Amino acid sequence: MPNIKKTELVENLAEKIKSSSALYFTKYTGMNVEQASNLRQNFTDNSVEFVISKNTLTKIALEKAGLSKGLFNDFLSGQIAIAYAGVDPTAPARVIKDFSKDNECLEVVGLYFDGQLYSPDKYKEIANLPSKDELLTKFVLSLNCPMTSVLYCLQSSMVNVVNVLNNLKEQKD
Repeated sequence: MPNIKKTELVENLAEKIKSSSALYFTKYTGMNVEQASNLRQNFTDNSVEFVISKNTLTKIALEKAGLSKGLFNDFLSGQIAIAYAGVDPTAPARVIKDFSKDNECLEVVGLYFDGQLYSPDKYKEIANLPSKDELLTKFVLSLNCPMTSVLYCLQSSMVNVVNVLNNLKEQKD
């Protein structure tokens, strides 16, 4: 018989699953308290929630969130924690990649991204993608380049006209 605390936990997990843009299933075997604190802080700085819950409760929450039953059974065995991505679905991949450079206690066992399940190898591809802010910056710079070129062209034409007029004035004097 489910108790109130577990029911609330399942409801909260279901809401996180629905509102997340991506789910990263990670195995955290051998992680000490200091490493866990650093990892959680890195996730928090990047608007990612990192939650450890019982696998059976997570399975129930996944069902309540409308995801098909049994789809995640391969991922949910052992010590599993889930990183719930907020606005940027690639943020957890970058945090995990940076954390894994110094620590070998975190392993991605799978991810759910854009309605699809992916193998652990896919997270490495996603981790190498530029962030949304970087892409927006590149886009704005590429839009700005033609306008800047037109400005320099018009400016150089005006300078040439002024030089020609000055030369004519000097010749008449």
